[in-house]
Amino acid sequence: MTLQNVSSVKEFILLGLTQQPELQLPLFFLFLGIYVVSVVGNLGLIVLIVLNPHLHTPMYYFLFNLSFTDLCYSSVISPRMLVGFVKQNTISHAECMTQLFFFCFFVIDECYILTAMAYDRYAAICKPLLYQVTMSHKVCLLMTVGVYVMGLVGAIAHIVCMLRLTFCDGNIINHYMCDIPPLLRLSCTSTSVNELMVFIVVGVNVIVPTFTIFISYTLILSNILSISSAEGRSKAFSTCGSHVIAVSLFFGAAAFMYLKPPSASVDEDKLSTIFYTIVGPMLNPFIYSIRNKDVHIALRKTLKKSMFT
Repeated sequence: MTLQNVSSVKEFILLGLTQQPELQLPLFFLFLGIYVVSVVGNLGLIVLIVLNPHLHTPMYYFLFNLSFTDLCYSSVISPRMLVGFVKQNTISHAECMTQLFFFCFFVIDECYILTAMAYDRYAAICKPLLYQVTMSHKVCLLMTVGVYVMGLVGAIAHIVCMLRLTFCDGNIINHYMCDIPPLLRLSCTSTSVNELMVFIVVGVNVIVPTFTIFISYTLILSNILSISSAEGRSKAFSTCGSHVIAVSLFFGAAAFMYLKPPSASVDEDKLSTIFYTIVGPMLNPFIYSIRNKDVHIALRKTLKKSMFT
């Protein structure tokens, strides 16, 4: 009974990105701008893909899911972060667990969507004659279901382990979101099970996709180098370049965040988290559209239709 009374933490205080008052307002407008660009970019790409039939291909089907995921999980993080720049940011225990659940769900989804996109490029470049069969509508649908199932399983595993913890002393989270490492630091009970779960879930959801992507691009590179035409090699490289940049940004930041020594500073945690929760979702629409002729054509067609209606 005493333990229950001591551990009744009903809300947490998120300290935010920085405690320096002179930086609060500039950072608020900076991250507000980033969030607005992220929402407009990802929502715009979703609309373009839906409205333009020539984008209804496996590549853009997965890009649609990537934009949807980026839009969702940046919205899980950014609004709460922005609140912390203008006032004390309190969050209830239930809200904190909800944010953590959806954050884990969408981040794991992103890992496997990027993996599916790498496999799609492998099928398109290395097996072009069998591409329609290899990446049929049924296969794409099954891969998408697998993506979201993996996200759901990973998120549930983290939340179940987190709900078994007791928070009996401090309720101040030195972060701008309810992430696993800062919550574990507040627990007054053993976190060994949680640390093992982080190692297993993060290990599986980073190492397996990374290995799959590496194998896919090794085969792609081998195939590209065997192309005799310089124009053909350039075209093949251009179709993969955007994805390689997005993968490097996301997996690099995620691996640095979760697979580093526990002695790393909190500031390093915040910095690495920013890259794959806020900066990545903003950059992805531009990474995949700046040099993409199909997207440029779709944008022009959509703008013309809107002007004449």
